[in-house]
Amino acid sequence: MRILLKWILHAVALLCVAYLYSGVEVHSFGAALGAAFVIGLLNTIVRPILVVLTLPVTIVTVGLFLFVINAWMFWAAASVLGDGFQVHGFGAALLGSLIYSVLGMLIESALGGLFAQK
Repeated sequence: MRILLKWILHAVALLCVAYLYSGVEVHSFGAALGAAFVIGLLNTIVRPILVVLTLPVTIVTVGLFLFVINAWMFWAAASVLGDGFQVHGFGAALLGSLIYSVLGMLIESALGGLFAQK
């Protein structure tokens, strides 16, 4: 139940990103669900590999290169999905991923309190 709720809330977060920032376009809630799924899949499989491979650059930049990796994941999801979810350039991917990450932290915080172990 928690995973389904997280997926739906992350899709809503993508719709919020598209509403707040014109560099990201989401054409429907179905497209947002698909994009949230692909972003989650990329963050689970590809992101850890990229973090390990770029560890020296991340250390030199004091962790700021992780923002670039997040933007790549956001942009990659848009290129995989095509017309339903679009990101207009790397700068838009960077800003869109930052907004999406902040909304994701809010979702995780809210769900942590909702599904707290008693």
